[in-house]
Amino acid sequence: MGNPKGVKRDFEALEKRRFQAMRLLDQGLNQSETARRLKVARQTVSAWRRQYLQQGAAALRRAGRAGRKPLLDAAQRQRLTALLLEGPEAHGFPTPLWTCPQVARLIGDEFGVDYHEGHVWKVLRGLGWSPQRPVGKARERNEEAIRTWKRKT
Repeated sequence: MGNPKGVKRDFEALEKRRFQAMRLLDQGLNQSETARRLKVARQTVSAWRRQYLQQGAAALRRAGRAGRKPLLDAAQRQRLTALLLEGPEAHGFPTPLWTCPQVARLIGDEFGVDYHEGHVWKVLRGLGWSPQRPVGKARERNEEAIRTWKRKT
């Protein structure tokens, strides 16, 4: 189940739906009718009601972000951006291009946090970085001859 790709959960709407269920139940509707009106499973309404009766309104409030919390806090991500801008050669890597394994090693060395090299691209995208590669051009390339060829041919 879940949301379509790229659609984020609306936690505020979900909270409103839970409180709407309590209002409908208080008006005398049974759990099945409440579930039909809110387009949820009857068991869901039952669970909401049980939580509400045991813990009060606080149990129906939104829980906050979903998923695992990031391993790097905001200050560490800012520091990582600064380190990445220094370039890989400044950190002992032989080429001037960052690779995911290199970034994973840098994060591990600097912050003591182990990221799988296949996951590092998500961290980089979160920082606003995108994968880029330099355009390979031959050293012997004659730009004038290329321009002439494009115009005439």
